[in-house]
Amino acid sequence: MARKPRFYLKNIPCHIVQRGNNRQACFFCDEDFGFYINSLQAALQRYSVQLHAFVLMTNHVHLLMTPDDAEGISRVMQSVGRDYVRYVNKHYRRSGTLFEGRHKASLIDSEQYLLQCQRYIELNPVRAKMVLHPAEYHWSSYQHHGLGKPISCLTPHPLYLGLSDNSESRCEAYQALFSTELSEVELNTIRQSLTHNYPLGGERFRTEIEQALGVRVGKCGPGRPEAERGDAN
Repeated sequence: MARKPRFYLKNIPCHIVQRGNNRQACFFCDEDFGFYINSLQAALQRYSVQLHAFVLMTNHVHLLMTPDDAEGISRVMQSVGRDYVRYVNKHYRRSGTLFEGRHKASLIDSEQYLLQCQRYIELNPVRAKMVLHPAEYHWSSYQHHGLGKPISCLTPHPLYLGLSDNSESRCEAYQALFSTELSEVELNTIRQSLTHNYPLGGERFRTEIEQALGVRVGKCGPGRPEAERGDAN
């Protein structure tokens, strides 16, 4: 069966998920998370990609990024994957693959879905029942968006910055977005878009993406929600 293509465009945000091979752990201690973040920051700078949101879970990562060119995200993921796997194999005296062969990617319609996608990403530890609130999870961009802590690898998206003119009230406005949960329809739409590498947006956004790429990219259709698969967040 042919692999589903992944699509990237200059200046269009993209939601990325990379899972451990066979859904096995890829982070084993805080030092591992720290090494991944440092490698990610170096790759973002090298390939001119902005990181707007992230969460590092024990067996997968979610990243929300905007590239300066269509190749930037692929280069970031290749660079980080290569450096991190080399580190883990040396540190834990192991060999072989660590991540699934291909990450998933979904272009994001900023105006309609970007902040919703950020919430989806930062709520992963809550849905996984690791914490009761995203503020309790350290390896997440909520530490900046909701609590105002500096994260050097992060470039806040203009839609987040537009929540308020000052950082304190901006954090308060962002916290208020988490007073309600994402609906099952919203969760399923994001998950299906990732699973099938579809754009996350309306018909107009999908048409614009297809015109820019010169190919059909597909769309999520009606149907039953995808079943939760443990860490499938």
